[in-house]
Amino acid sequence: MDVIADIAIVLGKFLYYFLESLVYKIIPKTKKNVAGEIVLITGAGSGLGRQLAIHFARLGAILVLWDINQEGNTETCRLAKENGGEKVFPYTCDCSNRQEVYRVADQVRKEAGDVTILINNAGIVTGKFFLDIPDHMVEKSFLVNVISHFWTCKAFLPAMIKANHGHLVCISSVAGVFGINGLSDYSASKFAAFGFAESLFLELTMVKKTEVKTTIVCPHFINTGMFEGCTSKYPFLLPILEQEYVAKKIVNAILEEQVYLMMPKFVYIILILKQIISTKMLMALGEYLGVDTAMVSFKGRKKANELQTETEGKHQ
Repeated sequence: MDVIADIAIVLGKFLYYFLESLVYKIIPKTKKNVAGEIVLITGAGSGLGRQLAIHFARLGAILVLWDINQEGNTETCRLAKENGGEKVFPYTCDCSNRQEVYRVADQVRKEAGDVTILINNAGIVTGKFFLDIPDHMVEKSFLVNVISHFWTCKAFLPAMIKANHGHLVCISSVAGVFGINGLSDYSASKFAAFGFAESLFLELTMVKKTEVKTTIVCPHFINTGMFEGCTSKYPFLLPILEQEYVAKKIVNAILEEQVYLMMPKFVYIILILKQIISTKMLMALGEYLGVDTAMVSFKGRKKANELQTETEGKHQ
């Protein structure tokens, strides 16, 4: 009887949440107000991190900017203030260094307060075939792209749980849901970041901390320095995304408290096909879409190799 009761409860919840999702498709969710929220963005010194900072500044949030590149972070601070950011706190921080993350986190709590929206955005890419990747770069990819998420969440999540208020944002990648040829270390680290964020979301739900929200973002490759020189075979299906567009979509997902955000929407179709078609069919689809080499093709392996040295000491 317990099994029947459990099945009935699950089916009832499925029906309720299905109807709820249909309603939200017709009537958009009310967007939350982030004015006065303390938003920490890692990798804020350039690219997507900078765009996110500008958008949150316009919404009246208090900004905490982390980047290993002090010069870039200072410029982001200036731009955020020009766009309405009244309180902006820039910090130089190597997110791959656990002790440094904890040290700067303590400084943030003293000077800015408890972080309420944490955006783990910092990332690096090497752009080499597996056997050509130096060992230290494999380690660096994991330290920056996923291990740093453990340290930042350990630093700031306790206050969110205590208040039952907050938002964790993981910037993963399309490479975090599909294995990518030529990006083995990057893809593996983004899979790990996705898994960590999803697991933490479920954990928070189970302990009834439902007001600590989670958003997991998986964009196709973005037109930043990390993927400079990338082209897509069929850009109308899988375009190289512009930073401004991606930043707007991410901010909207946070305001609407979406759990998953994948860009473009065609990625959802590929994800479904990945589960139901044969490996050979999937490879054929990849060849047709031009995804047999990382869903994009680097303009010359030389340019991709340059990204290793370009990003070794620089976050996204």
